[in-house]
Amino acid sequence: MSGYVESEAAVVIDGVDKVFNAGSLDEVTALSGIDLTIGAGEFVSLIGPSGCGKSTLLRLIGDLLTPSTGKVTVFGKPAHGARLDQDYGMVFQHAGLFDWRRVAANIELPLELRGWSRADRAARSAEMLDLVKLPDFGGHYPRQLSGGMQQRVSIARALSFQPKLLLMDEPFGALDEMTREHMQLELLRIWRETGTTVVFVTHSIPESTFLSSRVVVLSPRPGRINSIIDVDLGERTDDTRQDPAFFAKATEVREALRADEVGA
Repeated sequence: MSGYVESEAAVVIDGVDKVFNAGSLDEVTALSGIDLTIGAGEFVSLIGPSGCGKSTLLRLIGDLLTPSTGKVTVFGKPAHGARLDQDYGMVFQHAGLFDWRRVAANIELPLELRGWSRADRAARSAEMLDLVKLPDFGGHYPRQLSGGMQQRVSIARALSFQPKLLLMDEPFGALDEMTREHMQLELLRIWRETGTTVVFVTHSIPESTFLSSRVVVLSPRPGRINSIIDVDLGERTDDTRQDPAFFAKATEVREALRADEVGA
């Protein structure tokens, strides 16, 4: 149990299964018996072996998929209602920026689709560029930016309409290690400054440990929650990565991932 009551929850997942191609010869049970509560303002990472349903679970929260059984509520409403109310933004492994739009115009796109005025879009875009520390790059095209800078723009775009929840699917997976570590620090700074709830999918044990309030470890398919690990490391800095407490928590996550292998 997470310890959160539903009135304080950003996300409540209650008895969720997800079956693809149900009733056919190629039926696949991706997730089974998922119960999880994520508190408002938490940073929760989902980790598990490839194919365990991490991204499927994220998409269920984001109403990109529907549960086969059970229910998902986001800020007290069905996931579909939360999507219609624009309660969350999403960031994927690839930034997904439009090459023909300048950086500022990419950030403004969700606002444009929501009918914001040109002046309001420009003001918010400038605010978001300051947030991700790219104030001088609004007039650039995505191809003129590094991979890490492109992901910062993607985060700025996802946060431009001030969602209460940010869903992130391996957003740093394509980056080199040094850029990845820098982006982790930047993301934590943005999380602290905005108070947004973050649900983050990763394959990386150090990344999940460094970023998270809690790490949710999923079993091999069909994905079930193997364990939920509280990560109490205080404010994270580069020095955290060398702290014995950090290594101890990373080891705890690693052992939880191996638990199913040992039992297999």
